Amino acid sequence: MTRGSVKRIAFKISLAALAALIALLVLVASFPVSWLKNPVEHLLSDKIGRPVTIASMDRENYFSLNPVMRMADIRVPQAQWAGSGDMATIGLLRLRLHALSLLTGKIDADILSARGVRMNLVRREDGRKNWEQPGSGAKAGNSTGMTVSNVEDGLITYRDGLQKRSFSISVQVTPEKGLAAKGTGQVDGAPVRVAIQGGVMDTAQPWPFDARIEGTALAIHASGKMAGPLRFDDMDFRMTARADDLKRIDRIIEAGLFGTQAVDLAADVTHRNKTWSVRSLRGTIGTSTLTGSVTALKQDERTKLDGRLRFARLDFDDLASNEGHARALKLEQAQGLRLVPNTRVNIRKIDKTDGRIAVNIDRVVGGRRPSSITDLSAVLTLDNRLLTVEPLRIGMKTGEITGKAIVDQRDGRPVPRVTLSLDLKHSDISALAGGGSAEVTGRIDGRVRLEGSGSTIREVVGNADGSIGLAAKSGSLPSKIAALIGFDIGKGILGGDAGRSSLRCSILKLDMRGGRGTANPLLIDTSVSQSRGTGTVTFPDERLALTLEGTPKTDAGLRFPGPINVSGTIRDPEIIVPKQSKSVGAIVKMIGRAISGKSGPIAPDADCSSLIRAALAK
Repeated sequence: MTRGSVKRIAFKISLAALAALIALLVLVASFPVSWLKNPVEHLLSDKIGRPVTIASMDRENYFSLNPVMRMADIRVPQAQWAGSGDMATIGLLRLRLHALSLLTGKIDADILSARGVRMNLVRREDGRKNWEQPGSGAKAGNSTGMTVSNVEDGLITYRDGLQKRSFSISVQVTPEKGLAAKGTGQVDGAPVRVAIQGGVMDTAQPWPFDARIEGTALAIHASGKMAGPLRFDDMDFRMTARADDLKRIDRIIEAGLFGTQAVDLAADVTHRNKTWSVRSLRGTIGTSTLTGSVTALKQDERTKLDGRLRFARLDFDDLASNEGHARALKLEQAQGLRLVPNTRVNIRKIDKTDGRIAVNIDRVVGGRRPSSITDLSAVLTLDNRLLTVEPLRIGMKTGEITGKAIVDQRDGRPVPRVTLSLDLKHSDISALAGGGSAEVTGRIDGRVRLEGSGSTIREVVGNADGSIGLAAKSGSLPSKIAALIGFDIGKGILGGDAGRSSLRCSILKLDMRGGRGTANPLLIDTSVSQSRGTGTVTFPDERLALTLEGTPKTDAGLRFPGPINVSGTIRDPEIIVPKQSKSVGAIVKMIGRAISGKSGPIAPDADCSSLIRAALAK
């Protein structure tokens, strides 16, 4: 074969290839789009999980590599569990198809306009969504936004049983004015109005938006810019929120917040890809003022938080809603006052959140009852439902409480295992009692080492193992009270009012087993008397079952015979005198001993230092 013949063959092959390419382009530019109807229906059906139907498909221009397609009467049936009717219908949808994408096996198109759009979105109480296939979940990632430039007669209805909210919103998009949406709804029973305004749907420019939810009980306003139309993954905005309850705001933002008094908050918010940033947070909850910041990173279907929260002043009553206060009051009326708080520590629902939050409270104020707490600081670290609060510091009018708390609810536990390690240092009796009368004074220290299970601190202590130790020393008290501690009736009741005695030490250590604390020891030692006790304190009822026996340190003119029993609760103790001690014979015997000078044994000074070390042993 000569060189000339090779060139002729190559030329013919090239010419044939060019002709084939031209023929292919002509075919692509002029093919009937009705050929795509069944493939598109199957593609959408597989993606949505329900049979999508399209009544008809045709093209507006008959020769183009970017033809305009018309799809009429698109229908997506409703999920059976979500009710009757359709999940979505579109009367007419116009698309610009990039026909060359068909050569790669994909369909690439831009939405030009839509008319008669109806969407009925439902989320059930268990979190199931009718727009997601079961098990698919929400996938975080980049978004290219939406390029539709014209929507006529759009209506979106949304019912959310999980967050107790519903909306009905009409939507319109025009090439001149952009997006406009408005409607009504309710959030946890409170009626609201919704208004959303967005810029022209041009992806080449940052897209301004303004969104409002307004009502008597709730008002949220967000205004800013996205990188493009509906580019929720790339946006900056200023947000203000006002509500009668922080939980009502959480019905919208879904951050796992709790019920409070009325709130008024503002912050700058940024969302970039998988990271949310909240900066310059400031506002009020009730009468309490706060500032802070937080970042939230979405990674591997988990959210990792890093933030700080500072209260210049905090009334703890502001951190509960009116309904919460009513429940607490009802519980208090049913059970009586309790020393151990009923603070909830169950974190079962926080299953996909980790991170670190530093909390500082500069000044604690208010409250329904006097409190010796003045300030607080803590760092909360959460890792797969293991919550560690360390360091923890609670400032008091005198002294402080330091230590840590661990809430472990890993491995699917219905209630957490809680460890409390707390130390009370350099406080005094009057401060611990709420700053009331200083009739009895003395430095007091304490140590709590408990481990138990429960959804509240009260439940945890109610079945905890470990120990509780309290020790007071270097104080004073009225001499009449000191005499009664030694069961010296003569000086305690018949003596004069003047004078004070030294409080050498007062010690209580409870060895805890299953929420039942055995006194080991219970001792009050003064300069003139001593009282020792045995018995138990049972939690969560805080029920007392103690027996006290007092002994004077000098001869008692009139000495009470036998022990006394203490029952009731820590907050409301009852002193019970045994019947035999109140009998005529016992009283005559007590008087006879006083007359004869045989008042009974005398107590020596207790070894306070050793006993305190044992009660507060590490």
